[in-house]
Order: sequence, then structure tokens, then C-alpha cells
Amino acid sequence: MLKRILPTLCLTLCLLYSHRSFAADYSDNIHKNDNKWLQFNLLHSEKNKLPFNNQNDTFFELEFGGRSGIFDLYGFLDVLDIFDTSKSDLHNEDNLFLKFALKLSLDAVTGNDLSMGSISEWYIATQTNVGDRSIFEHFIGLGTDVQAPWFGKVTPKLMARYVRENFGADNERKFDGYLFTMAWFKPFYVLNDKSFVTYQGFLDYTFGANEISDDINRTNSSLAWYNGLYWHSDRYAAGYGLKVYKDMALLKDGGFGGNTSGLGHYFVLTYKY
Repeated sequence: MLKRILPTLCLTLCLLYSHRSFAADYSDNIHKNDNKWLQFNLLHSEKNKLPFNNQNDTFFELEFGGRSGIFDLYGFLDVLDIFDTSKSDLHNEDNLFLKFALKLSLDAVTGNDLSMGSISEWYIATQTNVGDRSIFEHFIGLGTDVQAPWFGKVTPKLMARYVRENFGADNERKFDGYLFTMAWFKPFYVLNDKSFVTYQGFLDYTFGANEISDDINRTNSSLAWYNGLYWHSDRYAAGYGLKVYKDMALLKDGGFGGNTSGLGHYFVLTYKY
């Protein structure tokens, strides 16, 4: 069902507000929208649905992003089991997880306005996920900035998936499947001290991974949908995230990967640079 719903959702977002112009104009200066940000996060997860019953952990995250000319960057590095405690499900297991997402603006490269309805900018999109001793994936495809009703800017991307490492599966060193991903950050309530509350999160939907479809412990699609409610000030943030999982990491729920579907909970403290 998700495979039918998501393309329809993307098309709807693109067509909504189609009479309005949200162009990203780089004809005079490709650095006009440059920015950068960096923050430290301390996260505690409960009933997380990472494979092999890695559900509970407290970990440190360096999160960063920004824009410089033709390049748009987002990434984070997680240091797992940060307190080295046996209460963590990741104690003496994986140590690190890295995501690095770099986009190349086609509007800025060409110097042309490529906007279309509610689509304000187009990108060549890439992403790399590295899960220590477990998974190593590369993605490449197209991305956009879309001005959606109420949400403001959302960032859908559709990319092909290349598998470098995958728990020793047969699809290693092959292209296998696709990733649709979208992120959002929507302030919706401002307090008297100018701090504010946001609904923020992301949706990752992997599909069409058929190279190992004969393995009864694996699936050809998976879903991770993070819904965060956060308070932000200039220097700090705190929040709660509810994450919805379906066959996380393309490992079938209840198979050799353990419990990979259901709900997970995150509690977050942030310091902003």
C-alpha cells in the first residue's frame, strides 16, 4: 500500500500551490543562501526497533548541516552506548552510526530558475549510511525543495540504493532497490521568550529491494517514520520523538533480526553552536 501512496503524496505536494512562485534565484550570486549549523544531541531510546533487538540505548550525536554555493549538506555521527553501561542493548556491540547526505543544486549549477509550481529547487541527491559492523549503503538520485501547505519547506528525495555491506547478504556490491526520503521542520507555536515548539521529523521508505527476495528473513521494503515534538531556544532544545518502524533494515519482523516493526521512543537534549 505504501508503494502506491507515496508517489501520489509526492505528486500532490508538487501540484499544491502550483500557482505560486517559490523560485531559488542564483543568477546573480550562488552564495546568497549560504548558511551553516552544528549541534550536539544526547538521545535516549526506548523500545527502538533496530535489528537484533537493539532497542534501548543512550547515545551521543554530532549533527550538522548547511549550504555553500552549489552544495547542500546534512549529516550526523552517532556514538552509541556513550556511558559504557551494561544496561544498553548496544553494550560491546556496534559503536558508531554515520549518515552523510550531500546534494548538488541544479539551479545553482546552471544559473537557471528550474522551479515548477511548489517545487523551488532541484538537486542531484546523494546519501551514505554506515552502521559500524552491520551496514554500508550509498544512494544517488534526485531531490527537491517543495513548499507544502502548513509545513513550509519539505525535502523529498528519490534515490537508487547501492549495497556495500548488509549483514553478509547476497546483495552486497550490487544496486538493489530505492529510497524515498523526506524531512521537515515546522515551528508552530512561539512562546513569550521567543522560544518555539516544532513538529519535525523524517520518513524513510525503502522499496524494490529484490536481489535477496528468496530469503525468508528479509523483505523488499521497509519504513522508518520519525515524528518529533521539540522545544527550541537559540542555544538549547529538548524533545520527544515517536518512531514508527516496519521491517527495519529490510529484516522481517520476528525473523533472525528480531523485533523490527512497531513503535520506538526517543528523548532528546540538544546544545546548539
